Amino acid sequence: MSRIGKRVITLPEKTEISISGNSVTVKGPQGELSRVVNPVIEVKVNGNEVTLEPKRMTLESRALWGTYGSHLANMVSGVNKPFEKKLVLEGIGYKSEVKGDKIVFALGFSHPVEIAIPAGIKVTAEKNNITVSGIDKEAVGGFAAKLRSQKKPEPYKGKGMRYSDEVIKRKQGKKSA
Repeated sequence: MSRIGKRVITLPEKTEISISGNSVTVKGPQGELSRVVNPVIEVKVNGNEVTLEPKRMTLESRALWGTYGSHLANMVSGVNKPFEKKLVLEGIGYKSEVKGDKIVFALGFSHPVEIAIPAGIKVTAEKNNITVSGIDKEAVGGFAAKLRSQKKPEPYKGKGMRYSDEVIKRKQGKKSA
């Protein structure tokens, strides 16, 4: 039995959920999100409460029960309060700036690194702090991971791009005899 799938998702004020076939749409003050739910999971709306149940208890339905429970909970919280990921760029000469619908980095390469910002995601870059925000948790986390992968933090000097709450385990380096 899925503990996450059994949880009842309570809809806050000004949040609506609609189900048509296998598609679930959540509307809120920040925007609208929709997701296709696997047919082995049944979504039920009762007033301002949403529950999920597997149609038959199979290995696949038990695995997907909690997954879709988390997805729906993230959709409900995202349309009410946007998700946010903060990245820190450390290193001499490393810079970031937002130009239109692209974010441009100077990461010590011979060329600037330009990455297009996907629709529905807002990126701000102040000094060496980058904030990625949006209503879709999956898109925000994916884009933040894509940015971080451009220059991962190294363990000797800590240079590179890291999440603000990430701790880089430092190594000692060479010893002179």
